[in-house]
Amino acid sequence: MTPDATARSATSVDEVLELYRRWGSEHYDEEISQTDHAIQTAALAVAEGAAGDLVAAALLHDVGHLLELESRDGRGDLPTVDLDHEAVGARYLAGLFGPGVTGPIALHVRAKRYRCAVDPAYLAGLSDGSTRSLALQGGPADADEVASFESNPGFADAVRLRSWDDGGKIDGLEVADLDHYRPLLEQLAGPG
Repeated sequence: MTPDATARSATSVDEVLELYRRWGSEHYDEEISQTDHAIQTAALAVAEGAAGDLVAAALLHDVGHLLELESRDGRGDLPTVDLDHEAVGARYLAGLFGPGVTGPIALHVRAKRYRCAVDPAYLAGLSDGSTRSLALQGGPADADEVASFESNPGFADAVRLRSWDDGGKIDGLEVADLDHYRPLLEQLAGPG
């Protein structure tokens, strides 16, 4: 990822949604588009009765992938190293949203590594794309990483986000579109 992509900070909800309009039709490492994955993940959060900030986190959790696509103008192969999309995305969104949105985003990869360490059935059920990215992200967490993650105050929300992330990968599933979430994002966004 280019250095300016990792240092960039969102200035408006329109700017964030424009990333989805421009790059959301691209596939990252799954069978569905970035936007379809985002809205399916958010729909799962809504169906579970999640608070608004967690719904927004579910919707925006992979925005770091869109920043990566933008930084290389959509060209090139899939990365062969971990690009820390969760940290890049959380930093980018911190210009607009508080920790209730950005915290679970920043932790959603650690949540995957954690769940893989504590639940072998979870690891066995990962999608092909998540299995490939897990290898780049360091594999299942070790015992010290598990203990550290469990002590994090955002642990539970990150694990919830992770389950929706895993479920939001169904080709052709009909859910509310991206613009449905604009009022929520506007409500949660700080001055920017």
